[in-house]
Amino acid sequence: MAPNAAHTMTRPDEDLVDGLTLTVEALLANGVRTIYGVVGIPITDLARTAQARGIRYIGFRQEQAAGHAAAAAGFLTGRPGICLTVSAPGFLNGLPALANATTNCFPMIQISGSSERSIIDLQQGDYEELDQLNAAKPFVKAAFRVDQPQDLGIGIARAIRAAVSGRPGGVYLDLPAAVLRATIPAGTGRASLVRAVDPAPAQIPAPESVARALDLLASAERPLIVLGKGAAYAQADQAIRSFVETTGIPFLPMSMAKGLLPDGHPQSAAAARSLVLGQADVVMLIGARLNWLLAHGQPPRWSATAKFIQVDADPMETDSNRPIDAPVIGDIASVMTAFLDALRPERITVPAAWREAIRERTAHNVAKMRARLEADVTPMNFSTALRAVKDVLDGHREVYLVNEGANTLDFCRDIVPMHRPRHRLDSGTWGVMGIGMGYAIAAAVESGEPVVAIEGDSAFGFSGMEIETICRYRLPIVTVVFNNGGVYKGDDLNPHSADPAPTVLLHSSRYDKLIAAFGGIGYQADTPDELGHALEDALRAGRPALINAVIDPTAGTESGHLTSLNVTGSLQPAH
Repeated sequence: MAPNAAHTMTRPDEDLVDGLTLTVEALLANGVRTIYGVVGIPITDLARTAQARGIRYIGFRQEQAAGHAAAAAGFLTGRPGICLTVSAPGFLNGLPALANATTNCFPMIQISGSSERSIIDLQQGDYEELDQLNAAKPFVKAAFRVDQPQDLGIGIARAIRAAVSGRPGGVYLDLPAAVLRATIPAGTGRASLVRAVDPAPAQIPAPESVARALDLLASAERPLIVLGKGAAYAQADQAIRSFVETTGIPFLPMSMAKGLLPDGHPQSAAAARSLVLGQADVVMLIGARLNWLLAHGQPPRWSATAKFIQVDADPMETDSNRPIDAPVIGDIASVMTAFLDALRPERITVPAAWREAIRERTAHNVAKMRARLEADVTPMNFSTALRAVKDVLDGHREVYLVNEGANTLDFCRDIVPMHRPRHRLDSGTWGVMGIGMGYAIAAAVESGEPVVAIEGDSAFGFSGMEIETICRYRLPIVTVVFNNGGVYKGDDLNPHSADPAPTVLLHSSRYDKLIAAFGGIGYQADTPDELGHALEDALRAGRPALINAVIDPTAGTESGHLTSLNVTGSLQPAH
């Protein structure tokens, strides 16, 4: 146990180290090389110290975007992304992103400076006074406060282990200003540093659970594998692909699992989603949860007699919405290795009738989609605009795709195929808007590859000022704003006053002018050809760019594909 700072004897000539330096050294000892954040009291010098020691600091305009970047970094790398914020309001701005990371199972640590504990606890009105630790607890996997500088090393190691072990999630780490500025003997500080050894240990599945699952698959007439973003996060790409291809079972990727196997793979059932969900008799969930995105596993979307295999790191997920006949608890990489070791391919057959039904439905739906994509309409709608995007990205498969909005998200997910794992980032489990610029920045920083962010105009507004961040760091990000002048669509009318209707935005907005103000390249695109040429040109330039893609204001539907979730009622005339 490290000695208490108050009782540490210091010689007059002994070197001292402060909490700022110890924090940075502890992060370095645990492999942290990038921090996303917004500086201010009391953490500005923490960012400066990090830069001086070789950690890259990416400074944002608002903490929520910085938090989304840290969360996306965690998903892409498997290591906790770090978000640094100031106290109280800055902490609160970052909290939605931290909660979103927890919901999406992304490893992320929000480190926030905080005010004087003794004043906070007596509610005496300190600068930016807030009990941040307890405010964070309902929204995170774990929350810690460091109260003395010699505990910074263990605090950071505990936060890292909590973020990545088992089911990953968001962690809050509270660093009071008094701890950051406190000093202790340098030798004591060095001895207090902790490197988290094997912070995400393998969880080996029970052999009987693997055998039970394989027996159930062997009994199936209409088997289906559902790949969730947990499967993508696991980075067990080859093992997953080998299992899918060896068994021959059709697979359905959730949106952020697209690319684990290419969307054009012959076993993909993505274009026959309704058919396979409704008729599959044995469903194997790999890193996917039976939440609202999969209709909670309930009829009529699913067969009432379907049996489920669920691969998950958390046993609490089992039976959450529907009885699971064959739970397999473990980390996905270990589970898939165990499946391959135990697999006898001759036992698992996929009846020709099931494969043929999926092929027929896929061909039918692809033909319907092709007709929408090739329609000659003016102005552009979502389908014709995304056809232009698809055609360009087919030649740039290294690109990371970030996608948010309502209709923009729904159409893009169906139209633009993915060919590589972890190259699609979107609104995820919460369906939260505002992730776009943060996710795009993280993808560019962590991968070094070009990024295209396909944004609804409403969704872009949540974090649009971060295009200045993109330009400041000269990141190869092309933002495409689908401008239909509204939340969902831009043709709603307010019959009661001169104010715009609640869903209406300015369709005349020139979003391309914004990025030009910061030194990026702006494009205006009114047709699919103009959009395609602009996107190709921007990707070749490799510079920050924004394309204002003008979409028909009448295009789109209320809440996209989620119209059934709206609360509707009759509008009463004004008196």
